[in-house]
Amino acid sequence: MNAKGTVLRYGNDIDTDVIIPARYLNTSDPMELAKHCMEDSKEDINQGKKPFFQRVKPGDIIVADKNFGCGSSREHAPLAIKTCGVSCVIAKTFARIFYRNAINIGLPILECPEACDNIKDGDIVSVDFKSGVITNETTNQKFQAAPFPEFMQQIIQAGGLINKIKGEK
Repeated sequence: MNAKGTVLRYGNDIDTDVIIPARYLNTSDPMELAKHCMEDSKEDINQGKKPFFQRVKPGDIIVADKNFGCGSSREHAPLAIKTCGVSCVIAKTFARIFYRNAINIGLPILECPEACDNIKDGDIVSVDFKSGVITNETTNQKFQAAPFPEFMQQIIQAGGLINKIKGEK
């Protein structure tokens, strides 16, 4: 199981209210949530970037600094990211509840501070989930994250915990 895509770079403390603003929580439609993913990102707004949903391409990878997914607990946040087509999120650290929600819906996320310090917006990055190796294809740098345990790989491959459990019956 691997991912490869263009990096969309973010800083510290990207909270769930930025990932999916609360005003859109009245829907559980993944495509509707995806349209508003990162809509309130001050980083994007201040840099004059087009909205995230218009920039992201299937397979793209989010790279962020510390505390990605902090704030209120909502499965809507990783679901919006995954539905946008993001194949992986790499961060220095994740809020624990976001980490758990991401794995539960089948969104691969890896903690690797060294990679985050050396990957820039627009770089092409590949990830081998089995080994935990993150490769910045733009600079040929390799970084080692902790690989997913086998049971987590199975959850992600199944598209989430519920799909895995349904498949076991």
